[in-house]
Amino acid sequence: MSIKYIFMPLLCVALSTQCLRAQPFIKEIRQFRHLDSLQAPPSNPILLIGSSSFTNWKDVASFFPGHVILNRAFGGSSLTHLIMYAEDIIFKYDPKQIVIYCGENDLTGGPEITGDSVYQRFVRLHKLIRHRFPKVPVAYVSMKPSPSRVKYLPAMREGNRLIERYMRKTPRTEYIDVHRPMLAADGRVYPHIFLSDSLHMNRKGYEIWQPIIEPYLVK
Repeated sequence: MSIKYIFMPLLCVALSTQCLRAQPFIKEIRQFRHLDSLQAPPSNPILLIGSSSFTNWKDVASFFPGHVILNRAFGGSSLTHLIMYAEDIIFKYDPKQIVIYCGENDLTGGPEITGDSVYQRFVRLHKLIRHRFPKVPVAYVSMKPSPSRVKYLPAMREGNRLIERYMRKTPRTEYIDVHRPMLAADGRVYPHIFLSDSLHMNRKGYEIWQPIIEPYLVK
């Protein structure tokens, strides 16, 4: 057998691995492209982007029956990934509103990532959106207090505080606080609204979110 045929599969695996490193989450992005090829996305939807708290909300449309929802969130993503794939998950659509849940995963990127880091990344994303969609309303859903990420709570609160301040000063934006309603009176995170991994929410968690988010959605 020729040596090139022995090493060709190894080369293909190496190139594939290198591609995934250069383009993290490319499988999820390709799946979105595939879905759009099978059925044209709705016009003027409320576009959800971000990480797994939106990705796992499989029945989100049933929580907001008066709205057309398009969910283009992908689990594990950080704000840098939303920026990286903005053409695919934001700009190819014609949203009436963009709702973002992201930032939690950024904080797991190393000790150098702070609440201010999340804020700075969010501002970059928002400016990118605003450049392409000058008049589309943008809403940010605050980072939630996950029991498995208690050590990040101070950074989460700082990031939420900075983003809230920014949104209050910026036209056509809304800050949606789901952080405080997920805490008990003593400040502890409600454990019963999470799955066994203590990171992702169960239906009870989304039932807390629904009446908080609903008033901010554009009709």
